[in-house]
Amino acid sequence: MSNALERDLDALRIGAEGAARHGRYAQGFHLMPPVGWLNDPNGLCQVDGTFHAFFQYSPFNAAGGVKMWGHSTSGDLLTWDYHGVTLFPDQPADCSGVYSGSALVREVGGRKRMELFYTGNVKLEDADGYDYVRTGREANTVWVTTEDGDAHGPKRVVMTNADYPTDDTCHVRDPKVWEKDGRYLMVQGARRDDDWGEVLVFGSDDLAHWELMSRVTTPARFGYMWECPDYFELSDGEGGSAKVLGVSPQGLEGGDWERRNVYQSGYFTLEGDVTGRCELGDFALWDAGFDFYAPQTFAAEDGRRILIGWMGIPDEPTYGNDPTVASGWQHCFTVPREVTLAGGRVRQSPVRELVARRTDEVRSVDGVLDVEGRTAFDLVLDASACTKDVRVTLADELALTWRDGRLSMAFGRTARSDAGCGRTERWEPLPELRNLRVVGDASSVEVFANDGELCMSTRYYPDRYRVQVDAPGADATLWGISV
Repeated sequence: MSNALERDLDALRIGAEGAARHGRYAQGFHLMPPVGWLNDPNGLCQVDGTFHAFFQYSPFNAAGGVKMWGHSTSGDLLTWDYHGVTLFPDQPADCSGVYSGSALVREVGGRKRMELFYTGNVKLEDADGYDYVRTGREANTVWVTTEDGDAHGPKRVVMTNADYPTDDTCHVRDPKVWEKDGRYLMVQGARRDDDWGEVLVFGSDDLAHWELMSRVTTPARFGYMWECPDYFELSDGEGGSAKVLGVSPQGLEGGDWERRNVYQSGYFTLEGDVTGRCELGDFALWDAGFDFYAPQTFAAEDGRRILIGWMGIPDEPTYGNDPTVASGWQHCFTVPREVTLAGGRVRQSPVRELVARRTDEVRSVDGVLDVEGRTAFDLVLDASACTKDVRVTLADELALTWRDGRLSMAFGRTARSDAGCGRTERWEPLPELRNLRVVGDASSVEVFANDGELCMSTRYYPDRYRVQVDAPGADATLWGISV
């Protein structure tokens, strides 16, 4: 049963959404907000064939604001039906925002239901000079249940800051929960008092009572905060396997980090047991482009591991999304990606459902292709026989170039009024280019190199849509995408 605050917020939300107009840069097959602001994907899961995606949502302001959870469902991960807001900040434990969390699907009494866990954010009034890192903030772990993703039971606080290690700051958040061997496990991101990022691992027999099992971090400091942790295991079907710990570290500085985003999202492969003794391998980026943060994965009912990220980045003033903000909305999710293990490498590729949307095939001639007017497209380039550099130009503004052992994504013009809206260049080493896949929507581009061993994503806002390929010796095929 809803309370008065929830009913009033919902009435305001319905009014704001009723006046929404997405404009020319509305995405065709990426989940975006009805109005206002979207950020982290939350509670990703599949129940009886239906995919559920909850998302951080501020419907009253395209520049952000108090966070709640919007809810959308899909049968194919490409067409999303919006259901409204599921969780409002309407309790003392989450009054400053319903922050990120996850969903655990389990069967209870013969019926499947989603167990939702999230961080209830409380920011106290600054009456005593709070710094909001070590004082003035509460991070409550809240548990609710729902069968349909829309109506839910009462909110239950299962952990507060008093339940986290005493040498952690107030910043502990983003619970990701899963079941293994009859027990429930949870990871949360944390910032220690010495500004050292880590992941806390908890265990439970009943979802209500949690005990700390381990604290996972690197031998040398690797950023001051690890947000949005995730843990899963992959198999290549040939005897190979990998344990993967995903994190979004904040505070990486120096060296290569100076040419990358202000915050990163990536993963460590892990040796040992995440609930006990373990050792982390090298950190690898999920996506090296401009717009990617806070990804979450889930296991689909057919066994696939699927990742969805926020196509945005926090605390980045140099580039923005002015054309959609002018229409009253900002940000979207990435295309859902299948995460696999092959040849000892973690790879990502757009979900296979995208292939069924392909239309109007166009093939290159001698590695050259030039197609106009495709707002949504899927470009696949076989570069194994390429004799020179590879260049893909989008909308006459965005150049994807492989040259001298590196892959770059660069905008030709960088004013906030141009297609890149302030974005400049991102590049990563890539000694060999075997293949390249580029997926475009009305205001986004996602690049997958070498079967998804390297990915780069960006928002863009072209005046006209055009795809040009210059790759002598390569074979390129472009399809439109039915949306």
